[in-house]
Amino acid sequence: MRVNMVKLALAAGVSAAALTGCASTPSTGNRLPAATFVGSDDIAGEKYIIGPLDSLNIFVWRNTDLGGKVQVRPDGMITTPLISDLQAAGKTPAELAEDLRLALTQYVEDPRVSVMVDSFQGTFGQQIRIVGATAKPASLPYRANMTLLDAMIEVGGLSEYAAGDRARLIRHDKASGAQKEYDLKIARLLKKGDTGANVRLEPGDVIIIPESMF
Repeated sequence: MRVNMVKLALAAGVSAAALTGCASTPSTGNRLPAATFVGSDDIAGEKYIIGPLDSLNIFVWRNTDLGGKVQVRPDGMITTPLISDLQAAGKTPAELAEDLRLALTQYVEDPRVSVMVDSFQGTFGQQIRIVGATAKPASLPYRANMTLLDAMIEVGGLSEYAAGDRARLIRHDKASGAQKEYDLKIARLLKKGDTGANVRLEPGDVIIIPESMF
C-alpha cells in the first residue's frame, strides 16, 4: 500500500510540473528601465514622418484654391489641383511643403506652402503595434514620451484570459540592426499598480500579449 501511495505522489508531482511548464513561457532575461508616469521634461521625439492614409491640410498663401484637405493614398502619393502623384509618405511635413513649393513654381510666382497633419497614422516604423490578448489589438501612432501604460489605456487593457506578465516587447535596435526582445509585466502594472513595470516605448515597438493556457 505504501509503495502505491509513493507512486501516486510521484505521478502527481510530475503532472503538476508538466502543467506548470505548459503554462509558462521562457523569460528572455531582458528588462527595460522603468519610466515615469508624468514626464517633467516633455521633450519632442523624432520628427513626424507622413504615412499612408494620413490626412493633410495644405495651404498655399494667396492661392487657397490650390490647397485644401488631402488624404495620402495607400501608395503614399497625393494629388492636388495642379499636381498629381506627388510622393508624400516618408517625408516630414516641411519636406513635403518644399516639394509642393517647387512643383508650383511653374504655375505661381514665389508660392508659399504649408503642410499640416490633421489625422495621424504614420509609417509602420512610427507606430506602436499591440497584438494578442488585449481588449482591442491596434496600431497606435507613436507620441513623444509614450509609455506602456499610455498604450494599454488606448487598447482598453488586457483581455480576461491574458497572461500579461508573460508579454514581450520586440524592438529594432538601430545601432546593431538586430531585433531584441524584452520581458513586460503588464498585469503587475495594471492590476497591482507596480510602477516599476511601466516602461518607455519607442517608435516601431511591437507588444505581444499571450493568453493564459489555464
